[in-house]
Amino acid sequence: MKPLAFTLLLCLSIPAARGSEVTDATLRTIRFDQRLGAQVSLDLPFRDETGATVKLGDFLGRKPVILVPGYYGCPMLCTLVLNGLIGTLQDLKMNVGEQFEVVNFSIDPTELPALAAAKKRSYMRSYGRPGAENGWKFLTGDESSIQTLATEIGFHYVYDSSIRQYAHPSGFVVLTPDGKVSRYFFGIDYSAKELDNALVAAASRKTGSPIRQLFLLCFHYSPITGKYGGLIINSVRLCGLGTMLWLGLLIGRSIARERTRNI
Repeated sequence: MKPLAFTLLLCLSIPAARGSEVTDATLRTIRFDQRLGAQVSLDLPFRDETGATVKLGDFLGRKPVILVPGYYGCPMLCTLVLNGLIGTLQDLKMNVGEQFEVVNFSIDPTELPALAAAKKRSYMRSYGRPGAENGWKFLTGDESSIQTLATEIGFHYVYDSSIRQYAHPSGFVVLTPDGKVSRYFFGIDYSAKELDNALVAAASRKTGSPIRQLFLLCFHYSPITGKYGGLIINSVRLCGLGTMLWLGLLIGRSIARERTRNI
């Protein structure tokens, strides 16, 4: 992936009927601002996947942290983001829990630790490296903590009550050990070399440079007409093609890793 050509995907499911609260005006508010150098609040309370009350600062102070916003009941984009992250982490020599940590936090205040624990079990199996469970947290929290943290990292999203889903951008941020935003990664496919460099820089408490964004809406629905136009159909086709290319890349990576193991 080229460093100045990223695609920022928007998670928005197709509403089944008229009356969606996600309007054109609302869609324009959904973005991932780059707040490089911003300090996250270390005393924000959350619950980890065991149900224990923790503070964000409990996972900072020693190592850089990959902070991943999303929600565990997300039907589409969050899974793609985490699958892309897993594939990239598997290409790194550094290990989760040793040189850096990963913290997922849910933007849905109704989600409970049991769901976070189920997600953690699934992704620990996918990552496959021993000891990662000690350095990878899946957090849930109340509306106040979620909104504060999301705002501090520039993550803007909306909730569509008609379909009970969130519309949000894709990606994650890399934090320095003291909790400052060091680097942004957008989209669903990430360069292992760039992530490695970002973690090394964050460990030295350095802040990266802004990266260019190309904002792509996978779906767009008119609540006025209740229809999808020709432009939207083309967008759907482009998204389908992009998904096929992405899956092909993942399969290619998997085959390459398997061949390397067998040598």
